[in-house]
Amino acid sequence: FFIMIVLSLSCNDGTGKNKESAATPPAAYVKGTFGYDYNFLRRYHKDLLVLGNDSSGPQIIVLPAYQGRVMTSTVEGLKGMSFGWVNHALIESGQRAAHINVYGGEERLWLGPEGGQFSIYFKKGVTFDLENWFVPKELDTEPFRLISFTTASASFEKEMHFINYSGSEFDLKVNRDIRLLTKKNIDSVLGVTVPEDVKVVGFESENRIENTGSRSWDKKGGMLSIWILSMLNATDKTTVALPFRKGDSSHLGKIVTDDYFGKVPASRLKLNDGLLLFKADAGFRSKIGISPLRALPFLASYDGINEVFSVSQFSLHKGENDYVNSLWKIQEHPFEGDAVNSYNDGPVNGGQLGQFYEVESSSPAAALKPGEQMQHVHRTIHIKGSRKSLDQICRQLLGVAIDSISLP
Repeated sequence: FFIMIVLSLSCNDGTGKNKESAATPPAAYVKGTFGYDYNFLRRYHKDLLVLGNDSSGPQIIVLPAYQGRVMTSTVEGLKGMSFGWVNHALIESGQRAAHINVYGGEERLWLGPEGGQFSIYFKKGVTFDLENWFVPKELDTEPFRLISFTTASASFEKEMHFINYSGSEFDLKVNRDIRLLTKKNIDSVLGVTVPEDVKVVGFESENRIENTGSRSWDKKGGMLSIWILSMLNATDKTTVALPFRKGDSSHLGKIVTDDYFGKVPASRLKLNDGLLLFKADAGFRSKIGISPLRALPFLASYDGINEVFSVSQFSLHKGENDYVNSLWKIQEHPFEGDAVNSYNDGPVNGGQLGQFYEVESSSPAAALKPGEQMQHVHRTIHIKGSRKSLDQICRQLLGVAIDSISLP
């Protein structure tokens, strides 16, 4: 996102000042635990939602104020490890930046494309640089309306209006449903039985956009796409494993785009037999992507320090290969973008946003007539336990031993 430079941009006061509450001080839990993040976020967001009714089991935190964002999750209640990256400093400051407010969060919804002649992040006629790049307020600072809530699900809605770089107007309604998965659900979607000696949490978001305007969305005026981004805590021994479709490059194209922020060093990106390994240690700013011709509907990551194996699953629409291109330039091929991405944060110009990495999935470009909808589902599962049990799961899902997906 070129978000690192945002750290140096001037900020102005937000509409809501920090407010203390009667919540247990964050110091009652060690930083890095779900309890710490729960108490911290509860101080600033009275509308905080918790899915999961087992105080010592799987739970997730959802914030309507942050576009129905899943902020973090746990397998062991308040005392358990917090999986989502949370930008405590920005939230605590009570300030609001002009270009983007990087609050963090384990799973959020954006819309594409970010760059190019059909971008909704640049106004018509401006140059494609950071000074002219603004995340739409509907995706950054405005809340989503809560429609319903139980201990197992939450539903949100938001009406939006955009004008893209080319001047095309978009009226749409966004619906977002978050569901906490049961152990039975998780076994079913993974296609394996998770051993009883490990702890697991899983959730999914069902995201829909509807064309509520009078104009059809097409290649001439541009199209939008659903874009899901997950910010997860990185360690020195975290690796993202991305399976891909093998085959002739003359038919399927290149395997990976690895030069979003300059070429990814060979030590940080390994190509195995049908599997890409990407180092996600928050030590080097880099990003990779896989096209819809090569992508498969899932990826995994492994934290070898905390013994956590994570799986992301997402919609891939068979036969639909038009995906928006988000490069920051006028594009010759604006609908030849990636379906799956992973980003690793790292130091830039002496500063760094945070100790996190991202996994991202996108829907195809939405060629919607008035009244039509597109849906995109993204699922996140964390499994924490012994290396032996995690190795068993890794072999079933990726076909390799868990030690083989760790980069030095």
